[in-house]
Amino acid sequence: MIDGITEPVLLEMGRSDDHRGSLEYYNSIDLDKFRRLYIVQNPTEGTVRAWHGHKIEGKLFKVLSGEFVLCAVHIDDWKNPSSENYVEKFIINQNSGVVYIPPGYANGLINTQSNSKIMTLSTLKYNDAVDDDFRYNATHWDPWEEYSPKIYE
Repeated sequence: MIDGITEPVLLEMGRSDDHRGSLEYYNSIDLDKFRRLYIVQNPTEGTVRAWHGHKIEGKLFKVLSGEFVLCAVHIDDWKNPSSENYVEKFIINQNSGVVYIPPGYANGLINTQSNSKIMTLSTLKYNDAVDDDFRYNATHWDPWEEYSPKIYE
């Protein structure tokens, strides 16, 4: 978790450029809170990975290549969440900042370009996260149709 952040947020990157190239940085993020890192690559445009919720785990997302629509939904009832809950959308690419999704939310994403790759940092170690894992159908909340009509065929 990032202290004091209770809603999904895009954290802007800092950047410095000179004759050697560029440096992207996020000096406001305390990385001591994060326990594991994983990278997902979707080779086919329009691949949906959704919905994955956590009561106590927070996640930080950074696009490494391509573009994603990353969505978050606050969970009102972990066993039977309302399909009417508001879906927050972040359209992000490698030039965007990072998105933090705090505990209490489900997240899902779709890549809008082939071979898109996204890195995720999580606030729990894998063994601790197993009991904080809530999965919902990819269309329980449905922001995907405009990006991937294929999942409806």
